[in-house]
Amino acid sequence: MNAKKVAEFISDWLKEYAGKANSKGFIIGISGGIDSAVTSLLCAQTGLKVLCLEMAIHQNPNEVNRGLEHIAWLEKKFPNVSHLRVNLTETFDTLCKSLPEISTSHGLSMANTRARLRMTTLYAVGQANGLLVAGTGNKVEDFGVGFYTKYGDGGVDLSPIADLKKSEVYQIAKAYDVVQSIQTAAPTDGLWKDERTDEGQLGASYDELEWAMEFTGDTSALSERQKEVLNIYQGFNRANKHKMIAIPVCLIPKEIRN
Repeated sequence: MNAKKVAEFISDWLKEYAGKANSKGFIIGISGGIDSAVTSLLCAQTGLKVLCLEMAIHQNPNEVNRGLEHIAWLEKKFPNVSHLRVNLTETFDTLCKSLPEISTSHGLSMANTRARLRMTTLYAVGQANGLLVAGTGNKVEDFGVGFYTKYGDGGVDLSPIADLKKSEVYQIAKAYDVVQSIQTAAPTDGLWKDERTDEGQLGASYDELEWAMEFTGDTSALSERQKEVLNIYQGFNRANKHKMIAIPVCLIPKEIRN
């Protein structure tokens, strides 16, 4: 892949979309991960206003530091980039006190609640500043395994890198010398106190999942690990299909209405 050519194409697309939407620019949640780093870079290259939000919720300091390092690097390169830190830890804890115990004791429910709080914050700040919420999901996450939170990090105005595989996101990061700590960090969604990685949650690496997403051959010729990865991919794809399709609408037949 010609990383810089692809990056320029995406930045041009972003600028054109913002113009048609009468938007001043973009707002992005910075996590300290590769996807948000590359997305914010692509938005910055439009020359339009870019606001980076760091939204900690009981966050691992390493993730916060990587995010701040990237923001500093971006602001040094692009005068159109600024940032805001919004600590949501107290907000999250207050919400937890109001929720029933069945919710607060459910790990996945509360992890997704963190993502939804961040989405709410992005839209609150973004709308007030006339900015579009830029999504940070890549192709494998958004259309393969559905590894994102519905109405959380999946709640965005546009998705600049959703046609890029994870490996291609890394290629762009390398081509533009995104800070090394982000390029070498293990991918994580940052939603768990135990700092679990994406691979730990999914049971397969992104390279393996990219292979599974594109596989169309004879399964009988696969190794045991390849079969396992294919089953992992297909299982997540089935389970999370509801995230990837339009919300079901009950269409009432005319004969029922009359």
